This record gives sequence, structure tokens and C-alpha cells, in this order.
Amino acid sequence: MSTLAQPRLRPASHATRWSRRAAGALAFAALIELLSRTGLADPEFLPPATEIVGRAATLAADPAFRAHALTSLLAWAIGLGLATVLAVPLGLLLGSVPIIDAATRSVVEFLRPIPSVALIPLVALVIGTGLQLRVTLVVYAALWPILYNTMYGLRGVDPLAKESLRAYGFGPLAVLLRVSLPSSAPFIATGVRLAAGVALILTVSTEIVAGRGEGIGVFLFFAGIAVPARMADILAGVFWVGLFGVLVNALLVAAERRAFRWHHARLGVAE
Repeated sequence: MSTLAQPRLRPASHATRWSRRAAGALAFAALIELLSRTGLADPEFLPPATEIVGRAATLAADPAFRAHALTSLLAWAIGLGLATVLAVPLGLLLGSVPIIDAATRSVVEFLRPIPSVALIPLVALVIGTGLQLRVTLVVYAALWPILYNTMYGLRGVDPLAKESLRAYGFGPLAVLLRVSLPSSAPFIATGVRLAAGVALILTVSTEIVAGRGEGIGVFLFFAGIAVPARMADILAGVFWVGLFGVLVNALLVAAERRAFRWHHARLGVAE
């Protein structure tokens, strides 16, 4: 009995996907506007979306807020960069040398679940506050997604490709650099993208908990403890943090698709 072939759905274009995302964002903003304007939500705690966006635009022109934002972005970038530099070689080592992986697994599994924010008092006592505190905690939190994605990518390397290289007399390091690392690169890139979001969360969270110096988190902290609380400032600051996260993720996704077209083609992912 013959079966009819199912028609293959064409993937949505970039313009269609972005228009859908914009429509979702506008619908969410309209809901906030409606809740605030109708009194279903107290405008003192949830200002209208138009007021939030207007305040966000005002903050963008404020030199003091831009200084806060640049401080946070500096800590985020340094922390994410250091986490990548540390996690990729460590992941390659643990993923390619089973005896080292087995010897360190209990330590890794002990450290991984510890919340980075819980380490603020210890890190502050050991290395002090300021930029070094934020960078250290960002590195600690962002390291794990990159480390585990690197190790996961190594497990998926085609063993035949490695054996072929060994048959031609290449040593373990050459096999790692010529086969294992290129094959696991898409997974490493995904780990970096996930770590970028984690790093942003930790940067702002650490600034809020520490409550001193500069940074968007410090700005949010003082807006929250003001009497009355400056909710428009808080939500406008959150707006800029969220927008930055969306832009960074979009840029990293685009870079992944451009750099690893072969990987996405093999998985059947639409460009």
C-alpha cells in the first residue's frame, strides 16, 4: 500500500520570524499599558509601557546612566572572555583524557551547583569589591555552560575520523586539533551563547547585592530603596538589560549560523 509523501514545510524567512517576534513584543507592551491604564495593576508599581519606554529613552541620554551601563558591560565582557579562555581548554582536557575526567568529576559536580551570588561575601573578603568581584563571579557562573558543551561536543566526534588520522601517524594532540576541536566547535559556540546570558544575569545580580560602586545593578538598587521606589527607573533599567541580552543572543546566533553552516545543514536547521 503506497503512502502519500507529506509536503515539506518551507521554513519562515528572516523577515517573517522577526516580524512575529516584534508582534509578540508589541502585544506584551500593549498588555502592560492596558493593565496600568485601566487600574487592574497599580500604576505606582507597574507604570504604563509608554512611560517605561519614554524613561528608557531619557536614561539613554543621561551620562550618569551610560557610565553605569558601560561599567556593567565591561565586567560582563571581561568575565565572559575569561570564562571562555578557561573553559574551552579545560573542557578539551576533561573530554579527551578520561582518567582526568574521572579524577576531577566529584569536585566539578560539587562546585557546579553552588550559586555564584552565595560566594559574594567570600570573594569580597579574598579579593575585594569592585570590578574584580563582578568579574570573578561572572567567570565562575559562565564557565559551566562552556565547559559542559565542550565536553559534550567531544563525545559526538566521529570515531572513524579520529582513527583515520591515527592510521596516518598523527599523535593525540594533532587528532585533537585537526578533528575533535573543529567538530565540537558548534557546541562550544552554543555554550558561549548560553554563558553570555548567564554572565549578564550575574553581572547585574552581583551589583544589586553588593549595592556599591557603579553598574546598572547599582542603579536598580538605589532606585528600589528610594522612598517612594522609582519603578519607572527600575523597569527602564531592566528594559535596557533585556534589550542588550536580546541583541547579544541574536548576534551570536547569526555568527553561529554563518560559521557552522555545515552543522546546521546536517541537523536540518533553517538558516
